[in-house]
Amino acid sequence: MKATLGVILFCATLLAVLPAAAQHAFTPDAIPYGPVPAFVPPGAQLAVIEGDPTASSGDFTIRLKMPDGYRIPPHWHPKRENVTVISGNFKVGMGDTFEESKMAIFGAGSFAYLDPDMHHYAMASGEVVVQVHGMSPLQFNYVNPNEDPSRKK
Repeated sequence: MKATLGVILFCATLLAVLPAAAQHAFTPDAIPYGPVPAFVPPGAQLAVIEGDPTASSGDFTIRLKMPDGYRIPPHWHPKRENVTVISGNFKVGMGDTFEESKMAIFGAGSFAYLDPDMHHYAMASGEVVVQVHGMSPLQFNYVNPNEDPSRKK
């Protein structure tokens, strides 16, 4: 009887707390997408789900919604990048040169992590949404500095 009462009290407490935590939960249609930052090629949309990817430290989670054919040139990150494909087919290649024929296709539900300094590139095959989480700051270092969109005017 005491165990049952404890479970009931725990559930009641949890339900009382949920409304306060609801501001940290998103349904797919409520995700706040906006333009991508200057260091990512234009044409996609980005949503910050959790944290601040520009902060000097801390966790972050973002979603990137890309149109068909969207490309991210060869680049690397100084910190680990964890990527989950939410929808669509995400093509990823490894190395310093964008070679579509050498890319692997990752469908919805796929997960990958890239260790620091791994050179890679990506492309959307159809509309694609990926979720990226890791430690701030999120930084893109392009293999070819001329492909860095933040340098283009």
